[in-house]
Amino acid sequence: MDNIHIKTPLLLETADTLKAGDHIYITGVIYTARDAAHERMYAALKNGEPLPFDPENAVIYYMGPSPARPGRVIGSAGPTTASRMDKYTPALLDAGLRGMIGKGRRNDEVKAAMIRNHAVYFAAIGGAGALLSRAIKASEVIAYDDLGTEAVRRLTVEDFPAIVVMDAKGNDLYSAEQKIEYI
Repeated sequence: MDNIHIKTPLLLETADTLKAGDHIYITGVIYTARDAAHERMYAALKNGEPLPFDPENAVIYYMGPSPARPGRVIGSAGPTTASRMDKYTPALLDAGLRGMIGKGRRNDEVKAAMIRNHAVYFAAIGGAGALLSRAIKASEVIAYDDLGTEAVRRLTVEDFPAIVVMDAKGNDLYSAEQKIEYI
């Protein structure tokens, strides 16, 4: 299995080529958002208000970092459980979101919205937050600063490692029916 390098914004043409099981490295800008930020963004969408970033072809990382150590741009940056964002995700996908990074399964509504919008769900390795933070070259809070670690951040990443766990066609590594080939 080859390692695939992709850049953000994650264009539809790129998303459609990715397959469940692909090992990828992301370079560019991604955004962080967890439960509280998702709730606010969902309310903004429902009220016709702008989001803190343009969701078109964007990638959201479900992560709230620990404080940065001296000389680092960010602290430990491991993924959180994606299913906690499921009730808000279809609306964000319909608004143009193209990729999500987290861990764990997604519900059927999210899967349907992903297929409808040609979106991809990536898994980052839980428990490897200190390692993952090395791929983060810049971090800036851009919205909801009052949420602390759950504020929305703009991250600049270089070769951020992840695995495609659900592709734009609905193939899902978490599904019991999916055959997984390990290397």
